[in-house]
Amino acid sequence: MEYRQLAHSDLEVSHICLGTMTWGEQNTEAEAFEQLDYALDRGINFIDTAEMYPVAPRDETQGATESIIGNWLARRGGREDIVLASKVTGRSQMHWIRGGPRLTRQQIVEACEDSLQRLQTDYLDLYQVHWPDRATNFFGKLGYQHREEEDVAEISETLGTLAELVEAGKVRYIGISNETPWGLAEYLRLAEIHGWPRVVSIQNPYNLLNRSYEIGLSEFSYREGVGLLAYSPLAFGVLSGKYLDGQRPEGARITLFERFSRYNGEIAEAATRAYVELAQAHRLDPAQMALAFVNSRGFVASNIIGATTMEQLKRNIDSHKLSLDAKVLKGIEAIHQRYPNPCP
Repeated sequence: MEYRQLAHSDLEVSHICLGTMTWGEQNTEAEAFEQLDYALDRGINFIDTAEMYPVAPRDETQGATESIIGNWLARRGGREDIVLASKVTGRSQMHWIRGGPRLTRQQIVEACEDSLQRLQTDYLDLYQVHWPDRATNFFGKLGYQHREEEDVAEISETLGTLAELVEAGKVRYIGISNETPWGLAEYLRLAEIHGWPRVVSIQNPYNLLNRSYEIGLSEFSYREGVGLLAYSPLAFGVLSGKYLDGQRPEGARITLFERFSRYNGEIAEAATRAYVELAQAHRLDPAQMALAFVNSRGFVASNIIGATTMEQLKRNIDSHKLSLDAKVLKGIEAIHQRYPNPCP
């Protein structure tokens, strides 16, 4: 397993990160423990979770994923062997989280304390803002329209509170997620002005169907040392090809939760079919090819994989051993030219 150091930190993270958002919904605690044990045996040291997990989010299960990880840590020990990341929920209609989550000082402090309790740890290696408080383009939204908003938690309040948590030793480093180039620039500007901690990572979607990160944010990764933690590298599993031609495998996320429709359009299906056929023409597993492409990008600090079965997990982890040759990469670029970002 390859490891990469997050710039402006002493965190060395495995190039494959274990995502956890199915635990407590599609996966039982026992299955999660099996995934964790196997991942660590394969050299993965980076675990990513969030206070709102599992998904699809609902009142009855909120926080279950962190509790599962906490139970595993309590049983196994070795907290110092892993890099543990979680997230505070951005503004949303999830009323069951603090009456409606916001990125205010009071809510961030409360969220962090609750996460630490569920995770049964004294500190988080990386604490991330899950999405902005302001209305902007995230989760695939296009056509930005600016409007002045009232009652918005400013980035200065959010970052200032995170700085307090770092000072208190409850958080080692901070990151952001689902952010825009302007948002990242503002976090960096405020950190410079106030002497607050810099963000060391940004967790945004990146996959063969959504390469929008390359347009405005990849340069930040190189010039400012803010590595991408790529989530949804298989586009909700779509890039495996298992949903083509209307297939809906039993227990799969899109089968269970129709709300996850971002990668289901006609153009997305055509692009997916082209990528699957390219992989098959080169005798590659389509999912491994898609993951290996993400792994190969220099701005990617870690690739966040998830799985509901051990077979999926083993195959996804093994993608780190796959190096795509020039012919495959040329084929990928040709398909991208035909279907540029069909699912931003």
